[in-house]
Amino acid sequence: MLFSGTDIVLIALMALLIDRLVGEFAYIRHPVILIGDAINAFEKHLYQPSILRGALLTLFIVGSAGLIGLAIQWFLQWSLGNLPGLVTLIITAVLASTLLAHRMLHDSVLNLLHTDRPQQALQMLVSRDTENLSQSDCYKAGIETYAENLSDGVIAPLFYLLLFGLPGILVYKAINTLDSMVGYRTERYEHYGKVSAKLDDLVNWVPARMTALLIMLVNVKWPLWGFYKQGKRHDSPNAGHPITAMALNINCQLGGDTIYFGKLKRKAFFGDETSSKVIQKAHVIDCLSNRTRIDNLLYGLLIFSIIIGNIFAFIGSHHV
Repeated sequence: MLFSGTDIVLIALMALLIDRLVGEFAYIRHPVILIGDAINAFEKHLYQPSILRGALLTLFIVGSAGLIGLAIQWFLQWSLGNLPGLVTLIITAVLASTLLAHRMLHDSVLNLLHTDRPQQALQMLVSRDTENLSQSDCYKAGIETYAENLSDGVIAPLFYLLLFGLPGILVYKAINTLDSMVGYRTERYEHYGKVSAKLDDLVNWVPARMTALLIMLVNVKWPLWGFYKQGKRHDSPNAGHPITAMALNINCQLGGDTIYFGKLKRKAFFGDETSSKVIQKAHVIDCLSNRTRIDNLLYGLLIFSIIIGNIFAFIGSHHV
């Protein structure tokens, strides 16, 4: 049994629904943690502050993820081929859902509103220094995290799942995890993490812009491409676009100077220049309200694709 294009779209739809309803499977070791363990093991034994050694790390992790993804897909499609087709699709969707993170992302940012120590809650979400952040700064960091990771944790993995199946989403998460662990411009990772960081920029180029467009679309904000000019100001070629789109739609200014690893980094502001730079609870609530609208739009697009695919398949079978 080979998955058809319509099968992959159905898997993506079910994976999104599972992530929405269930979220993380707390009783299993998360695939991203396993990828992180492999990255740490490579670094422990083979680290050198060179681009070549970092390239070998990237090749090893990404190649291993691709091979594991292909092996899992082969097992599901061939070894389980005698199972009813829907059962195999559901198993595949459950596995794919572990690599989507919309519910976890939403709940993690929402937690900032329900804790007396948002600085501590934020430590698990961002790489910036959090201990001296004001409440407004914590809320701003949470909104930026939601906007940026809406691409990294939802749209991009879904995009590569639709294009390449399980191997695609697993390879993407491997690249993204590499960037989050070694893709920093610090003394230790400046050279070692360069290939990982550049590869992450490349694979996120399309999904980041798709994410910004989705944010504008679900908020009926025109022109849809209005985020682009400001989004280009960000040091990252990708992160600025969904962050700008979110700022424009919840009427605040995000960005600004930020401290990373004890050093001040100058950053541009994103959003309407007349909007407030003081971020309040209402801004976080407005940001998180995008979750349902974006999910519903994705469900609709995937269902529409399945219907169109079945129509064409029906016409093709009868034409023959």
